[in-house]
Amino acid sequence: MAETFRLTLAQLNPTVGALGANADKARAAWQAGRAANADMVALPEMFLTGYQTQDLIMKPAFFHDAMEHIVTLAADCADGPALGIGGPYFDGANLYNAYYVLQGGQIVARVLKQKLPNETVFDEERLFVPGPAQGPYAIGPLRIGTPICEDAWHPESVCETLAETGAEILLVPNGSPYYRNKYDVRISHMVARTVETGLPLIYLNMVGGQDDQVFDGGTFVLNPGGKLAVQMPVFDENITHVDFTRTPEGWRATDGDKARIPDEWEQDYRAMVEGLRDYLGKSGFKRVLLGLSGGIDSAIVATIAADAIGAENVRCVMLPSEYTSQHSLDDAQAVADALGCAYDYVPISAGRAAITETLAPLFQGRDTDITEENIQSRLRGLLLMAMSNKFGAMLLTTGNKSEVAVGYATIYGDMNGGYNPIKDLYKTRVFETCRWRNANHHDWMMGPAGEVIPPRVIDKPPSAELRPDQKDEDSLPPYEVLDAILTGLVDDESSVAELVAQGFERETVKRVEHLLYISEYKRFQSAPGTRLTKRSFWLDRRYPIVNRWRDTT
Repeated sequence: MAETFRLTLAQLNPTVGALGANADKARAAWQAGRAANADMVALPEMFLTGYQTQDLIMKPAFFHDAMEHIVTLAADCADGPALGIGGPYFDGANLYNAYYVLQGGQIVARVLKQKLPNETVFDEERLFVPGPAQGPYAIGPLRIGTPICEDAWHPESVCETLAETGAEILLVPNGSPYYRNKYDVRISHMVARTVETGLPLIYLNMVGGQDDQVFDGGTFVLNPGGKLAVQMPVFDENITHVDFTRTPEGWRATDGDKARIPDEWEQDYRAMVEGLRDYLGKSGFKRVLLGLSGGIDSAIVATIAADAIGAENVRCVMLPSEYTSQHSLDDAQAVADALGCAYDYVPISAGRAAITETLAPLFQGRDTDITEENIQSRLRGLLLMAMSNKFGAMLLTTGNKSEVAVGYATIYGDMNGGYNPIKDLYKTRVFETCRWRNANHHDWMMGPAGEVIPPRVIDKPPSAELRPDQKDEDSLPPYEVLDAILTGLVDDESSVAELVAQGFERETVKRVEHLLYISEYKRFQSAPGTRLTKRSFWLDRRYPIVNRWRDTT
């Protein structure tokens, strides 16, 4: 009879810093593997601590505590399959990103990550020391090589060294956060590793939100040549048992379930839902509130919130002034009603009159300007924060990436809030996302199916409604133009000359560039929000707040 090996893959959702809870999840996965007669149970990179820990991992009390939990976990999981789990390792001098293999109550192998990513949201060269070249470890009849995440993203050295030193399969534990279309990037890299080494490869990722990042799972198993054997779902926690059989050509994975991979619109929306859901749950919040203006941005944020935690936990507040149109009042009410959210009507006129009266002696002889517009926004922010404090609900802010980029938002006003689900979604994508949500519903959405955002909300010209007949295009280029320029300046780091060569007016490009740079201080103080691209505002793009340079090309 041919030799076989059963590997249980645990695609789970850890919480940063919750060492005991994460260890409990590992125990439960190990028990599931034992019940299925697995030879080994594998969890993702840095699962014990959660990921990413940022500078927390350098705190000695923290990494020593984590290592003690590993030792306890080994003792608790002595009688059954081996257990692979990511965590820190400190050797007395250096700190490593490690993958522990536990068996028979002992740590039988400890793999140290060699390639430390230092780009986009990753800063591991700051945190860890790269490990030395290492060979495979043996579990039963199988020699397993474990390149940790980045170790398998490059053609040179790590995977080839493991193959040359006797590895028969590659188990790649990851903490790989989502960005749009990243699944295709992962598949491309991992297929290349199977072609180079001739070995089966398991790409094991975690799921769940952590601050701005969302880990989207999508674990898969490839046979040599890149043939897909198993595809686990994206975003969902999942435990899957994969069987390997020794053949004359080497070990091969048995074909198993192949989950559907959604398109980019569904994955972006799912990332925003899961990011908000976990940010709230892991922070201890059960309810949210937001200002519902009748516009498209607050409508999609309310919908994301209802899908994340249920409409009964979402409170929508209309805060009208004399500039608020009747259709905005009607549209806000319609969105709240369609979602089934609580809806409050809180006019700001009395508070605004009091503030105007208070400031009148100081402002005497000066013309009305943007100051008075910002007072409206900041008064709304004050009222919403008061309700957040009183009711224990997190305030959500609703600025899209276009507005965040050019500072078309009032600091300490409509920027108030603990989280912004659409922070990395350009305005033109907000329109399409609303249409997508109206047409699609899935079982992971807690909000209702159907048309939850009235078409008029999507189709009407955007307006902040802070003065009579105001439109966003009074202050900004049309969003189709603005977003294309911002994509160039922010996502592609294009020069002014390159954008002009693409057909944009130089004056418009320079104006957008100016707004982008002078708004850095606002972004520095803005709420975190779901990362959807490789150039989101925070860790992906780190610009100085004070910056006098401008592109003269």
